[in-house]
Amino acid sequence: MTLVRIDKKNWTEGLTAAADAYRLYGPAKEKDYHQFKELEKGEMPDLDMVNTRLSPKALLFPQSEDMLEYSLDESRDDHHIMKEVPRDDAPRAVVGIRPCDAKATELVKLNFDTPDVKDPYWLKAYEATTFVGVACDTPLSTCFCTSAGCGPYNADGLDILAMEREDGFLAKILTDKGQAFAEVAGWNQATPEAAEAFMAAKDAAEARIVSKIEADNLADTDLLELHGAPFWEDLAFACLNCGTCTFSCPTCWCFDIQDEVHGKSGVRMKNWDSCMFPIFTVHTTGHNPRDTKTQRVRQRFMHKLKYFVDKYETGIMCVGCGRCVRQCPVNIDIRRVCEKMNSFKPADACAVQG
Repeated sequence: MTLVRIDKKNWTEGLTAAADAYRLYGPAKEKDYHQFKELEKGEMPDLDMVNTRLSPKALLFPQSEDMLEYSLDESRDDHHIMKEVPRDDAPRAVVGIRPCDAKATELVKLNFDTPDVKDPYWLKAYEATTFVGVACDTPLSTCFCTSAGCGPYNADGLDILAMEREDGFLAKILTDKGQAFAEVAGWNQATPEAAEAFMAAKDAAEARIVSKIEADNLADTDLLELHGAPFWEDLAFACLNCGTCTFSCPTCWCFDIQDEVHGKSGVRMKNWDSCMFPIFTVHTTGHNPRDTKTQRVRQRFMHKLKYFVDKYETGIMCVGCGRCVRQCPVNIDIRRVCEKMNSFKPADACAVQG
């Protein structure tokens, strides 16, 4: 790891230089919210935000992505032959990503990069991307990252972690990707004494986190007994099945594959999907094994807080960004759900049944 100092002029000049070798993405203000987008020539990431409304997961996992294309025109020699849609996998850098979203990328990678199955679309985008994170010094009241295996200065998933200061930035160069980006940007002013500044800022930022969860009992709780807990119906009562929680979540990875044909031209695409949607689990027979919203709400939280915990043994499938807490239109709160799941005892169910 290398520690460097970047003054404001070097920051701007460095990103301008990097734009010749990388496609740059960063947060930009759009009406009332910040969103990640590809930056125009000379445009700088707008870091005057706590976090974006939607996570930057779409940069690796687009909401809709064309995979294959084909023609139904039988006069063509290549009719009915699937062909891969051309992709641009040139180097790119995401500048201004928060540590929670970078950590989320590492959790999503567990699904798209397994020993048995590898998603080439996600992996090619991931391999082409350098993540330049900016630490979070002003967390929101709904942030609970420190108790979700993350934190405002967490470095997991980042190639560079920068800490913003009045006169510029201090940065940790964490990986070879990060070093290559720093060299292109000309960020090479070493400052070993920054280690103490990082530690002090980290402690101060973590102290500002006012919301926490406890998840220490989830791994040891019996899966079937938790699945049959008596609180699911009450938790799901207000749910609209709108999918806002899943679309705003940086760790949700569900998708559907569909064919769309216009005239004699067709495309096979991958689209975001949601376990909150009523037709998500409909079989071709018409049977739906999760045909009630209680079953769907239970599936979401069991996946985040139990199935994932048991399968990967790396903690919960959540980084504590608080997006679902802030955006749920009926105030279903994953922190309260986690509390109920973590404190659940089989005796609780027996008492209700008795």
